[in-house]
Amino acid sequence: MISREQFEKNQVWLYAFVLIIAAGTGLLWPESSKSLDSMISFILAILMYGMFAQIPFFRLKEALTNRKFIYALLVTNYIAVPILIWGLTRFLPTDPAILLGVLLVLLTPCIDYVIVFTHLGRGNEKLVLVSTPILFVTQMLLLPIYLWLFMGKTSAEIVSVGPFLEAFLGLIVVPLVLALLTQWWSRRQPYGERFLDATAWLPVPFMALTLFIVVASQIAKLYTSFHFISQVIPVYVAYMAITPIIARIVSRIFRLDTGAGRALIFSAGTRNSLVVLPFALALPEPLNGLVSAVIVTQTIVELIGELLYIRLVPNVLLRETNGYAENKNK
Repeated sequence: MISREQFEKNQVWLYAFVLIIAAGTGLLWPESSKSLDSMISFILAILMYGMFAQIPFFRLKEALTNRKFIYALLVTNYIAVPILIWGLTRFLPTDPAILLGVLLVLLTPCIDYVIVFTHLGRGNEKLVLVSTPILFVTQMLLLPIYLWLFMGKTSAEIVSVGPFLEAFLGLIVVPLVLALLTQWWSRRQPYGERFLDATAWLPVPFMALTLFIVVASQIAKLYTSFHFISQVIPVYVAYMAITPIIARIVSRIFRLDTGAGRALIFSAGTRNSLVVLPFALALPEPLNGLVSAVIVTQTIVELIGELLYIRLVPNVLLRETNGYAENKNK
């Protein structure tokens, strides 16, 4: 029987396979999109719970012990990356749907499968793991501020508070509270610990299921409005190409070791597409479909980019040092 570690290690290929099947399903049976749309919120809620349950919220003190990495992580994701995004969005049309979709997805650092990518890229995945609570809290606090800075009054005009609040409560707060209760239970009861271990199986299959539902329901829109979506692809490709260099420079400034430097690169390059997807789906029609399509496009570009990252980061951009190799072997 396949172990969870093997399952997670091969999740990238699973997602790629699911994307192909989903695209075929959505194009061959476009009428199925309405029934799939009705399932998104429920599947997303389970996915969010599974992901949040794996975030070590009660190990926040441990994350703060490596302050150099935390400082580098915050500087990269919330200063360097937003500056880069500001520059890249100058090449986009002024369409609010395109700009909002790009900002939602690129301004939020990943808190889930970035851990797996960091491991595959021979970085220090433990640093990323214990940093996820900080990344989650900071991005939820800073995202509205950045949207206002980048879009001004336009963001307030197209983002209705009611649906956004409903999506935030139902798909972020409720799963988060349940995940925190699960972790609290696991620290006090053996049954709780076993239950928490079981929830570790949820993220990968529900991530795949979410990708299937979203892509199958949106691919027809992508196909019919490819001229619209094609405008964001160069921005996403440029983002994937430039952020490793920026993260490498920040890593050198903060004098991070090889493993931490690689972790920083993967954090900078990997975005939180599925966590911000509920916010896109909460937008009014037809804006929600267009913004969701822009976000899903980033996911597809990112998965391809990550396959390059896991080879180029350790072999070209940040090569092994003897000290780090020794520490990894201990």
